[in-house]
Amino acid sequence: MKVQTLSLAFASVLLLQAAPVAASGDTLLVERVQAEPAFTLPTRGTTMAQVEARFGAPARKHAPVAGPNSTRFNPPITRWDYADFSVYFEHSHVVDAVLRKASPEEVGPRPVQ
Repeated sequence: MKVQTLSLAFASVLLLQAAPVAASGDTLLVERVQAEPAFTLPTRGTTMAQVEARFGAPARKHAPVAGPNSTRFNPPITRWDYADFSVYFEHSHVVDAVLRKASPEEVGPRPVQ
C-alpha cells in the first residue's frame, strides 16, 4: 500500500511539473530593443557634428575619459546622454549607441554612477 501511495504521489508531482505554466516575467532590455526596430540610433563611425545635427544637442555631455599611458592604445571615450539613449565616442566618432531603460523595473545593464 505504501508503494502505491508513493507511486501516485510521484506521478502527480511529475504531471504538475509537465503542466504548462503561464509565463510571467520581466521584459528584458534586449527584447524591447528587438521589438522597436523603428527607433534609429547613431551609427558607428558617425562624427559628433553629424550626431548633433541629426539628433540635436544632448541633455548632458560627459568629459572624455582615457585609460592610462598612451592615447593610441587607450583613446579618450566621451559619452553624450539623450532622453532615450546614450552615445559613446572614441575621439570624435561614434563607437556605440545604447537605449536607456523604459522603466526602472526593466531588466538590463546597471547604470553607471
